[in-house]
Amino acid sequence: MVSVPDLFESRRDRWRTLALAVVVVALLALVGTTLVDRFPFLANPTALRAWLLGFGTLAPLAFVGVQIAQVLVAPIPGQALGFASGYLFGALWGTVYSMVGIVLGTAVAVSLARFLGRPYVERVVTAGALSTFDDAMETHGLAVLFLVFLVPGLPDDAICFAAGLTDIPVRRVVVVAAVGRLPGFLLVNLAGAAAADGNAELTAIFVGALLAASVLGYLYRDRLMGALGSFTERTAGR
Repeated sequence: MVSVPDLFESRRDRWRTLALAVVVVALLALVGTTLVDRFPFLANPTALRAWLLGFGTLAPLAFVGVQIAQVLVAPIPGQALGFASGYLFGALWGTVYSMVGIVLGTAVAVSLARFLGRPYVERVVTAGALSTFDDAMETHGLAVLFLVFLVPGLPDDAICFAAGLTDIPVRRVVVVAAVGRLPGFLLVNLAGAAAADGNAELTAIFVGALLAASVLGYLYRDRLMGALGSFTERTAGR
């Protein structure tokens, strides 16, 4: 069972953290809205590709920066960025750059949530998602994190913030996020690379595989959760 740590020593600390959380959330919302308004390409993978190519040799670094921002602010889906990465850099390097951004973004999200506490997370993650996560963590522990990251389409970016409220080390959360997200990002980068080559059939196959994984993962989530929970318990007992 993973417990939520005691976040405050006094009522004054609670209100101070709450005020700081409000300011941070307001700034994040303002930055996200401003970025999308001023730079519409952030919501358009095709335009994003053209913008990134403008950086020349620094395009990979620019992409990693956008991927980090996607985890924290999420103006565009991670899968859309993965497709753009594969389209730009090819399946191999596109996946590498995607995962570098994912790892760094996850580390920042978990650390930020851990530093600012639950009031901040409650303004980033919906109450329903946070409550579901709390219950699932009590029952299944680390397995629920892996499942959310593994199944495409689940709120994995939001869960990065929620994971910051647990006593799981940041490094472990990052490893689970990277391993869980890798298959989905590999598929979407393969789709992007196939699209860049003009291979519509192969693109459709990879996108179809991603959608199938998402649907099957959601339909059989309870079985997967049980299997992952059992595996985690057996591993922990060794």
